[in-house]
Amino acid sequence: MGLVAEFEIYCDALPLTGVAAAVPDATVVLQLQFNHGPRPMFLVTVTDGPKEAVERALDDAHDVAGWSLVGTAGATRRYQARPALSFEAQLGDAIDDLGELEALARAEAIIERTEVQRDGWRQTGWFADREEFGAFSSFWQQNAGFRLCRLTRDGESESPGSGLTDCQQEALRIAYERGYFEIPRRTSLEEVASELGIAPSSASERLRRAQTQLVEETVAPTWPPLPD
Repeated sequence: MGLVAEFEIYCDALPLTGVAAAVPDATVVLQLQFNHGPRPMFLVTVTDGPKEAVERALDDAHDVAGWSLVGTAGATRRYQARPALSFEAQLGDAIDDLGELEALARAEAIIERTEVQRDGWRQTGWFADREEFGAFSSFWQQNAGFRLCRLTRDGESESPGSGLTDCQQEALRIAYERGYFEIPRRTSLEEVASELGIAPSSASERLRRAQTQLVEETVAPTWPPLPD
């Protein structure tokens, strides 16, 4: 039976970490588009964060040669970015054995989600068995930094809240600890936003998205179907 793993890789040489560092209140999700020659294009989905700051960070990124805005939906924007560096130039100084890293790309695994962070990537992936996952985790433990966040067998249910981003979890935790959800409230949205280091409007949106995600994961699946 296969495994589903969520983990963090600490390597700031990975693509777009500079963008995540420049816009800490944004969630940056990366996909690689492999049908564009030897250097796969970056498909970047950004949620939250000021549009101007995100695009300035893309302009300044040393590993982005150019970018275009593909579409917008609410607070979510999708960009296509052209890499400025080869595989070797991007990671050669950080990874001892690039050949072994390339071999991992042919493993029996599917990386489902890559969230870019200021010091690396947070990924969720499916692995055929423990041996495949062991080879993957061992490589990153030896070449950079690695932290396992969650490991389950496929088919097992996930714990409520597993679909939240790190930023959403942090916002909920701070709001809860400061008494934002109590009646009457012991803190204001402005105080929660100040502790998160973001604007009140961004904090409000982040909390709403987190609450919606929790409802969809816990309450919504049990609701009876609506009548015709």
